[in-house]
Amino acid sequence: MTNEVSELLEALSDGTLTLDEVAQRFRSRTWPRRSTQDPASYLEMAAAELRDPDPYIPGSFDDVAAAYHQKKISREQFRVLSEAAADAERAEEADPN
Repeated sequence: MTNEVSELLEALSDGTLTLDEVAQRFRSRTWPRRSTQDPASYLEMAAAELRDPDPYIPGSFDDVAAAYHQKKISREQFRVLSEAAADAERAEEADPN
């Protein structure tokens, strides 16, 4: 299954795009968010710890993490792309619209 993030990672891998170009695209995109609710009690917090991991979201940072764990990108590439995605999320949160 392909999506924008996996296509960008593939372009990085095959040299079609540089790390800086992919990072810039990461900064300019909107990242899907998981909807989570903070636990209201210690019992809810304990129950949350026992739940299965969140499901995979195509086109999310899950694709970047998977590429790193599969050794398709280096630690340095993962760091740069993590910072770029975080920049995009901070910009989205700061935008009053």
